[in-house]
Amino acid sequence: MRPIVVYDTNVLISGMIWGGVPYDCIALAQRNKVEAVTCSEILNELSEKLTTKFNASPSQAADIVAELLSFHRSVRITNQLKSVTADPDDDKVIECAVVGGATHVVTGDKKHLLPLGSYKGIPIVKAADLLIQFQ
Repeated sequence: MRPIVVYDTNVLISGMIWGGVPYDCIALAQRNKVEAVTCSEILNELSEKLTTKFNASPSQAADIVAELLSFHRSVRITNQLKSVTADPDDDKVIECAVVGGATHVVTGDKKHLLPLGSYKGIPIVKAADLLIQFQ
């Protein structure tokens, strides 16, 4: 069975803009080594950050989102899960993982998500850790 992975927005931004390990981690999904799962809330945050923090045009942001959707399964979340008290904005990532049946959450968030270690048996790992495990 293939691992099912939710990529946090920071991994998507790093991978799609700068490449490196985050891109290699995302590429696991492109090569069908893992199944990628996302939701509109993660993609909306990605698009917003690309345009406001990284000066991407709306069409560039839309192209990145479309590329990701070509190999991500999208799920609908209810925004009811409240699990990251230190940063409620991260709840969408955890809820996406739960709804999508994820086996892993991949993030670079050292402040809120990585310290959790896991959520209900779903490991929360850095991109490099997933890459080593499933490359």
